[in-house]
Amino acid sequence: MIKIALDAMGSDNAPFADVEGAVLAAREFNYHITLVGNEGLIKKELEKHKPVPSNISIHHASEVIGMHEQPVLSVRRKKDSSIVVLSNLAKEKKVDAIVSAGNTGAMVCAATLKCKLLQGIERAGIGIVMPTLKGPMVMIDGGANIDAKPSHILQYGIMASAYSEYILGKKSPRVGLLNVGEEESKGTGFLKEAYSLLESSGLNFIGNVEGRDFFVGDCDVIVCDGLVGNVALKVTEAVAHALEEMLKKELKSSFLSMIGAMLAKNAFMSMKKRMDYAEYGGAQLLGVNGVCIIGHGSSTPKAIKNALRVAGEEVVKNVNQHIVEAIAVRREDK
Repeated sequence: MIKIALDAMGSDNAPFADVEGAVLAAREFNYHITLVGNEGLIKKELEKHKPVPSNISIHHASEVIGMHEQPVLSVRRKKDSSIVVLSNLAKEKKVDAIVSAGNTGAMVCAATLKCKLLQGIERAGIGIVMPTLKGPMVMIDGGANIDAKPSHILQYGIMASAYSEYILGKKSPRVGLLNVGEEESKGTGFLKEAYSLLESSGLNFIGNVEGRDFFVGDCDVIVCDGLVGNVALKVTEAVAHALEEMLKKELKSSFLSMIGAMLAKNAFMSMKKRMDYAEYGGAQLLGVNGVCIIGHGSSTPKAIKNALRVAGEEVVKNVNQHIVEAIAVRREDK
């Protein structure tokens, strides 16, 4: 049975959302889920879900790292925090994967310090699955490393390609470099060097892509540094939320609009499902020696359940081994 540890104190709605999500996952998947956090609070939440699945257990952690706390300092000082305890369980191989919707920086820091990096990897990157007109696409890095080197960009492309192939089922994933224009000559010296490395990497590199290409679907992997990736992600989230609110107002603006909304209800619901981050569960911290999923702070029970599902899929399909093999091949080709 796959063993997954979940930070029960991680999300904005912890422990309610985290515990309910764990219960949903325990009932649906053949996983053993360890809830890490304040034992008293976790037990109180589990009382709401009787009978509690037998494949759920609790591992007490007395501290919590808040969303606005400084990641490195918090990881060093709060050694009994749910995020640090979670990472220690992965380090000691007591679990196969870890999941948290808590402080992203702290999770990246703790997982990297405790689990270390995969052989040949210089920096971990956050891979985020995003919807497009032609199916899911992976963007990396979503914010783990804001001071990237061209060699990191190359490794992001290799890691995300492995994920896209073995988890999303994309054969020979198309990789694009996020830039200010499609021409090879565009961008800073950093981007030009990254372009050169990707072009000679053996990956299915299709060249530079622009922000407008994000949701078209002509690219299976988009690589960029963590600063640009995080900004792109947050802008995307804000635009999606704004459009949803605008649409709601317009559909309620007149009787005819309300009738039209009722007739198109199924189409709207289908579109909302495709755009809903909860369907994708969480982001993958690729490059660490273990499976680590980082959920959105506002994760719902459904999102937590799907984050656990994705963690289990990564364990089964052994994505990390494929990454190590791809990196090794790159070294041999040099």
